Parts: sequence; structure tokens; C-alpha cells
Amino acid sequence: MLGRLKREKRSRRAVWQARGTNALQLAGDLDQLVLRGLRTRGHAPAAEGAMKALGLAGEYGAIWIALGLAGAASDPRRRARWGAAAAVAPAAIVVNFAVKKAVGRQRPVITEHPALARAPSKLSFPSAHATSSVAAAVAYARVRPEAKAPLLALAAAICLGRPYLGMHYPSDVAAGALLGFALGRLAPLPPESAAPAAQPVEPAVEPAEPAP
Repeated sequence: MLGRLKREKRSRRAVWQARGTNALQLAGDLDQLVLRGLRTRGHAPAAEGAMKALGLAGEYGAIWIALGLAGAASDPRRRARWGAAAAVAPAAIVVNFAVKKAVGRQRPVITEHPALARAPSKLSFPSAHATSSVAAAVAYARVRPEAKAPLLALAAAICLGRPYLGMHYPSDVAAGALLGFALGRLAPLPPESAAPAAQPVEPAVEPAEPAP
């Protein structure tokens, strides 16, 4: 009886292990399929040029730092908040690199379709462009909520460009975006400065009429 229970336990474990392996295999196959589709379709010269430009702009969070500095210069009441939010992108890259080193996943290779850009590191998971872009977009949206849609649209375009250029697996981008969202929400931002108090308007004094 005891031997039969042990055999059944081992059998159930083998079934669960097989299911887990199959699920991981399926996820990996889907990752490869989406990567190949993005790397090989929709590659008109204008589209490739736009994605390469976005990739360069997103290196080291450059475009996001520039946006933060511009916001600080043009919005004195929120200057401290813009400055703090501008630091989110480079901070996110530091956190991203720590995760990259821990995971150690290598960048994708499609032999007949090499990557269309260069990177400072061969590590792939998660995408630093995705992490820094989403983190900055979320942080800036906390400063100016009315700009949330265009900020997230820019971040999404930069994220899409990573597998499009063959630089990252789609799962790298998804993980980077999730990490960036968390960092952008958790980043401490100083309170908004109070608007300057309106100066009281002195009532107009009418000249006295001359005595008759």
C-alpha cells in the first residue's frame, strides 16, 4: 500500500513537471514567434528610420531627462517635481541593470535577420528602454496628469521598437514595462509649490471735488 502511494505521488509530480515544462515551452515559442514577426514585417525604410530614432532617443533615458528639464524650466510651480521625476529614468536603468545581471539572459539572435541597432550590453532581460521609458512616463504623468496619454504613447512606441529592431524578446519588453510602471508609481516626488498669493487691488481713489 505504502509503495503504491509513493508511486502515485511520483507520478503526479512527473505530470505537474511535464505541464510546467510544456507551459514554459509554449511561452518561449510564442516569444520567438512574436519576435520574428516584428523583426520581419512592416520594415519600410521610413518605419525603420523612425524606430531607430526612437531607440537612440531612449538610450540611457535621454529623451525623458530632456523632457523633465524642459518641464522644470517652463513650469516654476512644479519645478521640484519635474526635477525629481527627471531622475526616475536614470535610476530605473540602474535597477534594470541589477536585474539583468541577476537573470543573465542573452539578447535574441535571428541569423538571417540581424539586429538593426547596437547595445552597450549583451544582456537582454528586462529591456532597459522599456523600464526607463515607462517609469519616466508614469512619473511625469503624476506631475502633469493631463499629459498622461501622449507620455504613455511615446513610451509604448519606444517599447515596440525593441523587438521590431531585433534587440529584445517581447517578454523582455513586457517585464521591463512592468518594472518601470512600479518604479514610476513608487518614486517619491516633492509636493507641488503653492501658487503665489494674489496681490490685493487698491480701490481707486476719486479726486475730491473743489469747494464752491
